[in-house]
Amino acid sequence: MIISRKIQIRLNVFFVTAAILLIGVVSMYEMGYLDELLNILAKDHYIFYWMMLVGVFAEIVAGSMGMGYGVICTTTLLFLNIPPHIVSASIHSAESFTTAAGSISHIKLKNVSKSLVKKLAIPAVIGAIIGAVSLTYLGEYYAKITKTIIAFYTLYLGIQILSNAFKEKQNRAMKKKTNLTRLGVIGGFIDSFAGGGWGPLVTGTLIKNAFTPRFAVGSSTVAKFILTITAAVTFFFTLGIQHWNIILGLLIGGIITAPFSAMLTAKLPVKKMFLVIGILVIVMSCITIYKSVFK
Repeated sequence: MIISRKIQIRLNVFFVTAAILLIGVVSMYEMGYLDELLNILAKDHYIFYWMMLVGVFAEIVAGSMGMGYGVICTTTLLFLNIPPHIVSASIHSAESFTTAAGSISHIKLKNVSKSLVKKLAIPAVIGAIIGAVSLTYLGEYYAKITKTIIAFYTLYLGIQILSNAFKEKQNRAMKKKTNLTRLGVIGGFIDSFAGGGWGPLVTGTLIKNAFTPRFAVGSSTVAKFILTITAAVTFFFTLGIQHWNIILGLLIGGIITAPFSAMLTAKLPVKKMFLVIGILVIVMSCITIYKSVFK
């Protein structure tokens, strides 16, 4: 029942967004701009279409595993030699919409603790601003070093994802005391600076420390939406919009898949997904490190 309601909410968001996009395309066709748009989308070796595929794949992963959107997108974009600051700016701009859909779903399903969101979101906003400003400077002037650092981080996340494939389901432990302010600041900074990582770090920590899973996931998702908007706005003021083809591709790919991610959760073999995604992230991260260090 909960899954069907979640699907219905996301379908509503999907249909509204699809209607807006359809109206936009029809309008451009009527004004004679459609061919020009298609030519623009074909630029940079058709990166817009590649990003659509990445957005679809990342949303499937996030829907089935509850995390991994940012990790998949960051690893792929770094692998394609996109500058680190453009990587994070693009991902957070696209995620502003996909996390909004997820947040609406969790709020409607009453999976959100307002007090937990507040304790996570406020420090996360501070961390996100610091991370975005730092990456804008370092990514522009020290792109090679920054890319290597982020690639090592995604390698670490890949190992963490892979390890989940071999973990047995543990009995619920006693709730541990968690410094939510520190967790929010660090999670916000890492997510903004590295292009992802909030889910594995923050949601993973909350669940590991025995917070009620539905409130941990729901509250963390809403806090993630707030920090994503903050990071996107910060990147807008520091970088402007110079990566819209990447953003649009990730956005459309994610929107197409998001309504069905809850349905996929019950059908996909999650352990095998952990195994495949973990290996994929590790291999791509190692290649990126090699290219950054030795080329």
